[in-house]
Amino acid sequence: MAQLESHGQGTTRPQEFEALRPLLFSISYRILGSVTEAEDAVQETWLRYAASDEEPRSLKAYLATIVTRISIDALRSARMRRETYVGPWFPEPLPTDPLRAAPYEDPERVAELAETVSMSALILLERLSPLERAVFVLREVFRFDYDDIASAVGRSEAACRQLAARARRHMDAGKPRFEPDRRKRAELADRFFDALRLGDVEQLQDMLAADVATVNDGGGVAGGRGGSFGAVKTARLLVATVTPLLTTGARIEPRELNGQPGAILRDRSGAVLGTWSLDIADGRIRAIRSVTNPDKIRHLGRVGDVTTIRAERHRIRQQSRAETDGPERDGQA
Repeated sequence: MAQLESHGQGTTRPQEFEALRPLLFSISYRILGSVTEAEDAVQETWLRYAASDEEPRSLKAYLATIVTRISIDALRSARMRRETYVGPWFPEPLPTDPLRAAPYEDPERVAELAETVSMSALILLERLSPLERAVFVLREVFRFDYDDIASAVGRSEAACRQLAARARRHMDAGKPRFEPDRRKRAELADRFFDALRLGDVEQLQDMLAADVATVNDGGGVAGGRGGSFGAVKTARLLVATVTPLLTTGARIEPRELNGQPGAILRDRSGAVLGTWSLDIADGRIRAIRSVTNPDKIRHLGRVGDVTTIRAERHRIRQQSRAETDGPERDGQA
């Protein structure tokens, strides 16, 4: 986190800004779907605030206006880059474990906020225009008044109401279903990752929905794209690709990511190789979304060398096959 300086304006400005930083980041991340770009937008917001002599009536609304405008501009630029993106595009994975503790104490409100930052919800937000997305986030997620929203996006209140209604219809039409009981989701995720560590195909198959989708965002750099292969083939593919990786010393670290059960995959040195997020409904895992694009996981820590890991995994698989085939060859000699 960048060190904030008051530039001779007293000590209250940095303190007031820091108190609102989590909110500003939450707004920007939902608009952009990028942790790094949201952090940049928040820092730019501070720089503009620190350089200004204005004493706003509502600091919350004032800073939200600045970060929203910066985020809208950044989103328009990002959309041009995403048009040439290789493979599926997912938001940068965001650990949301701390969200359970702060800044909201109401469990229902915490759960509501977690759902709005899920991978599924953020992918749906991608279908909206930048203005629709900003208005939806400010109104439906953070409950800003329409006059503050109008100031933030530079439109009339009537126009913002229309933007919000249109965005709401799009979001409601594609709203994903989640298992409402957070404890049940966590228990199923724990059993899933335990079975993956053990390479238990049957247990994995029992936990997967018949139409389960496994999709990877590798940016054309790391890993394939995945697809919908059915529960049986998906379970076998998971064991075939992940179990040999674990024999190299890699480990699965369960984490809540984007409000949903998930995990970070680390190599034996602790470097990040990728993330998983699980969509769970009706007691089954309906989607497994992974992110292995190195540029999208740098904020989680040092990134591992996927190429080296792949080579080591291949060597271990070949060695295992040789050991299995060895006795057969000896018997035939």
